[in-house]
Amino acid sequence: MITFIIWLVGVICCFWCIKDVWSKTSVDNVIKILLTLGLLCFSWIGLAVYYFIVKDRI
Repeated sequence: MITFIIWLVGVICCFWCIKDVWSKTSVDNVIKILLTLGLLCFSWIGLAVYYFIVKDRI
């Protein structure tokens, strides 16, 4: 049960980051698609990379 809760929190955070990526108009669509795929494939690692590295640069 705890594993499901951790997974669910990760999925919710991924969708929050994906929404943030797609709301930025200055980013090319190819970059948006690559970030979306990266966030979905590597949920917790992708979230950490997005939050600490990518978010301030795009």
